[in-house]
Amino acid sequence: MYGKGVRCVIHLTIDRRPVSVEPGTTVLEAARQNGIHIPTLCYLKDINKIGACRMCLVEVEGARGLQTACTTPCTEGMVVHTNSPAVREARKLVLELLLSDHNIECPTCLRAGNCELMQLAQEMGVRTVPLKGAHHQVHRDVESGAIAVDSSKCVLCQRCVAVCREVQGVSAISVTGRGFESRVAPFFGVSLNDAACALCGQCTVVCPTGALTEYDETEAVWRALLDPTKHVVVQTAPAVRVQIGEPFGLPPGAVSTGKMVAGLRRLGFDQVFDTVFSADLTIMEEATELIQRLQKGGPLPLITSCSPGWVKFAEHFFPNMLENLSTCKSPQQMFGALAKTYYAEKAGIDPADMVVVSVMPCTAKKYEANRPEMRDSGYQDVDYVLTTRELARMFRQAGIDLPSLPDEEFDNPLGIGTGAGTIFGTTGGVMEAALRTAAAWLEPGSPSPKIEFQEVRGIPFQVREATVTLDGVTLNVAVANGLGAAGWLMEEVSAGRKNYHFIEIMGCPGGCIGGGGQPIPAKGPDALDEVRLARIASLYTIDERMTIRRSHENPAIQQVYAEYLGKPGSERAHHLLHTHYQARVPAGIRRRQPGR
Repeated sequence: MYGKGVRCVIHLTIDRRPVSVEPGTTVLEAARQNGIHIPTLCYLKDINKIGACRMCLVEVEGARGLQTACTTPCTEGMVVHTNSPAVREARKLVLELLLSDHNIECPTCLRAGNCELMQLAQEMGVRTVPLKGAHHQVHRDVESGAIAVDSSKCVLCQRCVAVCREVQGVSAISVTGRGFESRVAPFFGVSLNDAACALCGQCTVVCPTGALTEYDETEAVWRALLDPTKHVVVQTAPAVRVQIGEPFGLPPGAVSTGKMVAGLRRLGFDQVFDTVFSADLTIMEEATELIQRLQKGGPLPLITSCSPGWVKFAEHFFPNMLENLSTCKSPQQMFGALAKTYYAEKAGIDPADMVVVSVMPCTAKKYEANRPEMRDSGYQDVDYVLTTRELARMFRQAGIDLPSLPDEEFDNPLGIGTGAGTIFGTTGGVMEAALRTAAAWLEPGSPSPKIEFQEVRGIPFQVREATVTLDGVTLNVAVANGLGAAGWLMEEVSAGRKNYHFIEIMGCPGGCIGGGGQPIPAKGPDALDEVRLARIASLYTIDERMTIRRSHENPAIQQVYAEYLGKPGSERAHHLLHTHYQARVPAGIRRRQPGR
């Protein structure tokens, strides 16, 4: 119906149920809006609608053959059957074909219990794999030390390709080969380690099977924990405390800080520390760097460097902007350097006998820990990096039921943090934390320097821009959410179309709370936006309830400068807490900017 003030509505019938939708709605979307389940494997809302897996086949009266619900638009008077005998038989055959070429090692797969292919087999009553035939040539790749690839478990759904291209704007992988020889791989068949891949791990979050996972380091950490000659310490990123409860049935964003600490002690760690401490340390150095560049000159805009995925992306695609990146190491690496120097001295421990483990919501952190520059303590600063998913598996292996644990506190001195360090886990958090300290330092006479910078908060699809005034100086700032937005922003800055003083870039949508090592949502990847928002809200709630909300007011930070580092930007601080970057050849890959 058309008319002034009247919206156009399409009327159709799905499973004998009358349905009304807006033009452009697909059959799949119409069904979901009305509580009708249609199985999918390749579909990703707003990202991947290609009908590749054929699991969403439906019967449309009057149409020739079965139709893919994810690509078929609704039309007036359409009659759809989602569970007819023909549909059920076709879907089951498609699933059996997929399973006939699938490496069925479910009990030992990292995605066991959370595999969409397994769930579909259960849902459709597939109990045997009657079809036999040739198998794809198996390709495995663990060279990056961050992401593990196993083509024997790939179903060619292309979700990973779509996320890499459409969301992150990297296009590091694509479907290569033809027909039965098709597989997902970087261009020229090189390893992910040699490709222009940011190792952000967003592909592992949307992969429906175990074809793309984090590089598993749990056994190496178990060996360290069981070695009586090693002093093993652990640090946990801000985002992990609002993620780790999800694999144990707690709602998204549930704050599990104290229970996480208790669980880590039960695993056998000698000391349980908090990366929020070194996030505060990062702000001390980064705010100092910002003020020095503003007052004494230096490359502007200053761009944050806490996200190793973003740093690697910049090294590949924007080597001309590397001097703009803050020289500060990430909180993970600052912690490792201090743990094997300052903490080792205070505790009387030989750093050669110390093992530093990180728990991060990120796969790129594994890569970062192994960068050759990250050895300023005289040793590898961080020995092993566990994702949130890996920590959950270790808890289960140890028989630890996280929700039933009592709340315990982090150890001192590297376990004291502030609200500013906590919000590092979300997009805009690093920017806000730096501005809190910069405002206090630049306006020492102010009775109440600004704490909350709402203008840099939120999850913008592209870039959030704002102006802030510090000590009478107006600063143009920007926050980029994910690598797709970062690529667009860097192109604008490089061309001189945008001018800023300070930029925050996080490699993953939503920041660290949406990292590549996060728990796979129980409702599937289409629930990611909802889950990210819940985690973000929880981090800001933690911040609001903290007694100390500015990094420079952290007593443990003041202590480490007084006892060891001297002052922010000192020679020792630069040696331990700062680093450099290197231009990388993009391996023949041309980055594709995602659509907006």
